Amino acid sequence: MKELVEVIAKALVDDPEGVTVTERQEGKTTVLELHVADGDMGKVIGKQGRIAKSIRAVVKAAATKENKRVVVDITQ
Repeated sequence: MKELVEVIAKALVDDPEGVTVTERQEGKTTVLELHVADGDMGKVIGKQGRIAKSIRAVVKAAATKENKRVVVDITQ
């Protein structure tokens, strides 16, 4: 899942080197924290959060296929 989020985010931003994804466990849930450069935050979130919702939907679909629960948090 971590690699999936990384690939999607790097394709969207101007500074792909500024993209990092950290993974941590919270009980049965895996939390993926996506960190991007300040100038790229709007590109990852999109208008009214549409791109962020799409990223979360793709990750959720991939996680469901593997019987896992994954949450994506986007931070600066």
